[in-house]
Amino acid sequence: MGSPFATLGVGVGALSAAQLGVDTTGHNIANANSDGYTRQRVVQSAGMPNLLAQGSVGTGVRVDNITRVFDNFVYTRYKNIASDKEYAEFTQNTLKELSTYFPEIDDVGIKSDLQNYYNAWQSFADNPDNNSVRLALIKESQILSNNISSLANRVIDLQDSINSQLYSNVNEINQIAQQIADINKSIGVAEAGQAYNANDLRDKRDLLALNLSKLIGADSGYVSITSNIANDSYSNEGSGGFNINIGGFNIVDGANFHPIHLDATKDERGFYKLSYERQDGVLLPMEESIKGGRVGALLDLRGDGYDGANGGVLQNVLESLNAFASSIIESTNNLYAASSTTSMESNPFYISQTEPLLTSTVGGLKQGSFDIVIYDINGNESARRTIDINATTSLGGIAGSNSIQGQIEASKDDNNDGNATNDINSFINYSYNTLKDGTTTVVFNIDTLMQTQGYTFAIEDNLKSSAFNSGSNFAGAFGMSRFFDGKDAASMDVTLEYKNNPTAVVAGFTSVAGDNRLALNMIQQQFETYDYKLSNKSYSSSIYAMFDTISTDVGMQTKAAIESYQTISVQYNATELEYSSISKVSIDEELTNLIKYQTSYGAASKIITTIDQMMQTLLGLKQ
Repeated sequence: MGSPFATLGVGVGALSAAQLGVDTTGHNIANANSDGYTRQRVVQSAGMPNLLAQGSVGTGVRVDNITRVFDNFVYTRYKNIASDKEYAEFTQNTLKELSTYFPEIDDVGIKSDLQNYYNAWQSFADNPDNNSVRLALIKESQILSNNISSLANRVIDLQDSINSQLYSNVNEINQIAQQIADINKSIGVAEAGQAYNANDLRDKRDLLALNLSKLIGADSGYVSITSNIANDSYSNEGSGGFNINIGGFNIVDGANFHPIHLDATKDERGFYKLSYERQDGVLLPMEESIKGGRVGALLDLRGDGYDGANGGVLQNVLESLNAFASSIIESTNNLYAASSTTSMESNPFYISQTEPLLTSTVGGLKQGSFDIVIYDINGNESARRTIDINATTSLGGIAGSNSIQGQIEASKDDNNDGNATNDINSFINYSYNTLKDGTTTVVFNIDTLMQTQGYTFAIEDNLKSSAFNSGSNFAGAFGMSRFFDGKDAASMDVTLEYKNNPTAVVAGFTSVAGDNRLALNMIQQQFETYDYKLSNKSYSSSIYAMFDTISTDVGMQTKAAIESYQTISVQYNATELEYSSISKVSIDEELTNLIKYQTSYGAASKIITTIDQMMQTLLGLKQ
């Protein structure tokens, strides 16, 4: 026979289960808008029955657990597509900004500046002795060089900004990873013995792992995944250790955390290098292993700062701009060296006097030759000598050797007149100038006595064909007589002499009135084809076409980034909707559950009230 006290226990258990249902439903409703919160469900089952003579009598309900409605497989897809979206979005926004640096429309941009620059040379060729035209030419030259320099420096500033973001993002990654390791430890304590689920701690950990994936494309995983169809048809949970892996490096292993290290001391641009610290303290480079999230985009956009090493979108653009600008600088200076002067001093360099030129760090040199030409006071040619550059030619050496110095100082009868006093070695003094920073310049000077008699000299490149690009480029590579200063796009500028005194610029090979041969060559330069060598590409094109290539490449990459972001956004929205439909709180559903548990609570209360009335009846019979 059953006991009223047993039935009272059934009512109390039912009341407690209904109360837990109300509490859990209220918890869901309260966190409906909380980031990372996963809806929870009370898992109930019938209590073990009492076996009586009449049969088994139920003992009511028991609460087995309170679990999350969570699908780890959907969450993993959601986390991965969130990483892809962050990568695509940051790339798109950065390239959109980069594309604004190339406003190549009518009368705006570098291409328009080039046209104005060459038009100024045309005016100078038409009026070679007009100082106002000289002033206009230098003005247009400054506009061109300043805008090229400004463009390059904006790209550099964008690189530096990305580098700064990399620093802050990696610090945030380390903080999040440390929090995950701490939560792993707390979950381990809370779920010891597998009696309870640390639902809210798991939610917090999953939200952190999602944010980590957005930042760096981190993969998170459990030892095993367990399905729980009794809770929900989509529900499954991870069990065992929880790890965070980035490109094969475990930065979180259970309760252990391995930080990502940043170091900018070994990079000339101050770019941060990322490395992983093993348990034995050894640092392993990990940049090439990072492919996703914002940090992956930062690295792919920034590059490593070295031409030809790791590329990077911005580094490639900067490298292209440098090739474009250095070609203008060198080719212009190579042509301008044909104007007669009394002294030429090269750009600073680090190569030794005996080092072969063609394999040295001085770029732009080619096998070939150039002429040193002497002009008298009336602009007439007085002497000419060809200087050869081959595989073994160096800068310095004894007279008669296969060096620039040796060929200049060699005793030769350049005019075939038997006169040893009117040859190149009589006119040109060759010397070196060592600067405070350890660099060296090479100096060509007209002999002092010859200079007093009005003699000047020039360097003319010997072309193998009609193309300006077919010579040795000696004067351009070394900057022997400069119209433009600088070695790359960021440093390009009109030489200080002409900025301070624009009237000093010349249009001809000599100072004879009406000589415009140099200006005519400068006009022709815009139609010439030059070689542009980049780390992974080579171009042979005109100056205009090369800049078109750069701006078009930026435009195409921006377009591709926009389309990629749009595609990934659609995938992200669909995956997020799927994830939300499983794990996020539905207010309508929770209100229905609240009514259900309220009804259960009322019914359980009725059981207790009924037992109370039965007890009162029994007590009344005794009286």
